[in-house]
Amino acid sequence: MEPIVELVYFGSCPSVGPARQALKDALRSLGLSPRWQEWDLEAQTTPARVRGYGSPTVLTGGRDVRRGSAWSEGLACRADGAPSADEIRRALADARIG
Repeated sequence: MEPIVELVYFGSCPSVGPARQALKDALRSLGLSPRWQEWDLEAQTTPARVRGYGSPTVLTGGRDVRRGSAWSEGLACRADGAPSADEIRRALADARIG
């Protein structure tokens, strides 16, 4: 079973494109479908459970691949930028084992 993968972002954050590419690369390298749910922090339909994350945040099984937690009270780009494909791969491997 493939883990649930989510991308939390807002459009004007410059790290969103690199995060999407890292997601594609990580999923494909593990033989998984390059599909995930995206949550735009500016959309009314975005669930409250992801609203406190900075942009971009990649979640696997509901957890930040960088083991961070929701922290922001508004729109904020993450100071640490987009997660790498390696960080996402490790989190996906952990989610599949756990």
